Amino acid sequence: MARKLRIEEAGGLYHVLNRGNYRRDLFRTAGEAQAFVKALAEATERWGWRLHAYAVMRNHFHLALETPQPNLGVGMQWLQSTFAIRFNGMRDERGHLFQGRFKSLVVENTAALARLVDYIHLNPVRAGIVTPEQLPEFRWSSLRAFQRGPRFTGMTATDWLSHHGWADDHEGWDGYLAHLGRVATDPEKQKELGFNDMSRGWAIGTGGWSRAVAEEHAQLALTPGLPAEESRALREAAWEHRLAQELVRLGKTAADLERDRFSAAWKVELAVALRGSLGANSVWLAQNLHLGKPDAARALISRAIRRKREEMSQISA
Repeated sequence: MARKLRIEEAGGLYHVLNRGNYRRDLFRTAGEAQAFVKALAEATERWGWRLHAYAVMRNHFHLALETPQPNLGVGMQWLQSTFAIRFNGMRDERGHLFQGRFKSLVVENTAALARLVDYIHLNPVRAGIVTPEQLPEFRWSSLRAFQRGPRFTGMTATDWLSHHGWADDHEGWDGYLAHLGRVATDPEKQKELGFNDMSRGWAIGTGGWSRAVAEEHAQLALTPGLPAEESRALREAAWEHRLAQELVRLGKTAADLERDRFSAAWKVELAVALRGSLGANSVWLAQNLHLGKPDAARALISRAIRRKREEMSQISA
């Protein structure tokens, strides 16, 4: 059973993906891929989702989803379990199909969504399954469904096409295909669009936005069962956001952190505060506050905490 999504909200945008258990192939035949797309269509209508893009690969899938209601967790549970029942029926098998809970990255806005949709539609090219010229013929992607149909209830391209300046018409799709062709053959452009980070961490968007969201949901990083990569990224984003706030409060800048000696009192006090309030670890503090090596940072923080305790004891006495 997929665990409840840690950050769910009405109107949320998400990149959702999952792989076969032990990276096994889930979609070896056209019938299996079609069964997943059919289940996806049913889930999209059943849960009132807006589906901006999908790609069904050999052993995994990608979805760009918007949830008018905060129901991604329950909807994905239904989708994966429904497909698993049908899949096992086709192969006369039993057992878990997917490697665990689905992964979901929160998407900031339409600009980030447009980059994500490009990433999803170019997955077959990046995997070497088709050439850029053959991409419109790839059967198990929303690109072909958007262009040729049939589109099922809930599929929508209006938002991200409009971001590019195109309408959902013949001319617009010609423009979008030309755009995908250029991106497909330009590794630097893919890097600029953030393709390397589309499936990592927990969020897709600007640094300031992700840090603010992480600060708001910092306690979620402690949730049992949250994958290590997502938990670490969520915690570190919260630490970064709090560090930026504290620098403003102190009238300091990132340049001051780099310029002042590693044992500067204000830096050590800041490290103690971040450790105490959010549990920032010594490795991160050493790197981001320029406190020297992690062992040196750990020693500085420990001494400062010990001094503070001694001072409090003297006051109490």
